[in-house]
Amino acid sequence: MRERRGQRMNKVWYGSGSAPLWLRVAARLFGALAVLRGGMYRRGLLHSRKLAVPVVVVGNLTVGGTGKTPLTAALAMLLLRLGRRPGIATRGHGRRSKSLRMVRPDSTWEQVGDEPLLLHRRTGVPVCVATRRSEAAHALMAQGCDVILCDDGLQHMALARDLEIAVVDGARGFGNGQLLPAGPLREPVERLAGIKLLVINGEPCAQLAPLVARSLKMSLRGEHVRPVQGSGPAVPLAQFAGQTVHALAGIGNPERFFAQLRGAGLQVIEHHFPDHHAFTAEDLRMADARPLLMTEKDAVKCATFAATNHWYVPVEACFDADDEQRLIKALSALPHRGG
Repeated sequence: MRERRGQRMNKVWYGSGSAPLWLRVAARLFGALAVLRGGMYRRGLLHSRKLAVPVVVVGNLTVGGTGKTPLTAALAMLLLRLGRRPGIATRGHGRRSKSLRMVRPDSTWEQVGDEPLLLHRRTGVPVCVATRRSEAAHALMAQGCDVILCDDGLQHMALARDLEIAVVDGARGFGNGQLLPAGPLREPVERLAGIKLLVINGEPCAQLAPLVARSLKMSLRGEHVRPVQGSGPAVPLAQFAGQTVHALAGIGNPERFFAQLRGAGLQVIEHHFPDHHAFTAEDLRMADARPLLMTEKDAVKCATFAATNHWYVPVEACFDADDEQRLIKALSALPHRGG
């Protein structure tokens, strides 16, 4: 039962299930409100706050995981290569504290959220969580950051942005193409027309064919595993090839993680959990002693009670040379105001 939460809705959004009438009616209302809100910003009835430094927003149109967090980490590293001082502003979804916090290596996910903790540990750049992204951005500017990366927030128009990047899951696309709650869309697909950089994560499905020519192609590469407990050395993921393992995922799109493991030759026993699930030791207790593999996002919440046969698979966003140059060109064009 614990592993089926959210799967029923995914069948409606991405499978052959049909959304009931009440969901379709609610989706019409959601769409009308989204159009009204967008119109208020365009007419100046609602105002976007412009910061003294450039803002890059990484987001998506759909609910659930598309690969935003690995891309945000990759952008932070590219900005460092370009001599900039990036900081990451986020709301810290799932955290139990609501106060503004700068993320530290010894922060807990309860304080700052799982993704902000992962991003800070992975990149080393300043990360700040706050209910209002603008407050997080100002705290980062006070730390000397001259570019603000927003992990998520494409729909958060209260903060003006210099560059928008939308990530689309190649395999799932836009699902049934309907707005929430009848479908996975936060905004109509037409919103992509005004976004400068579109990134497709993985091989694009037929639904995305019209977007391929203008898109960057991203892949998530994870070739090693690390112990969840402690800081032991990485070992090749291929070391588990041919073995049957437990695979645990509390992310927006767990099927991508399971497919990654199968593609590496592992036999997978799947354990689904809701996105941002607050794991307990009981969740990791399996009926046998087979290895248990999880995502890096889940691992930051399990380190204190993980066993020696529990591993996580870190992934990084990868682009071919041409697409990486397109990213670098867009980031190099960011202004240096207030830096």
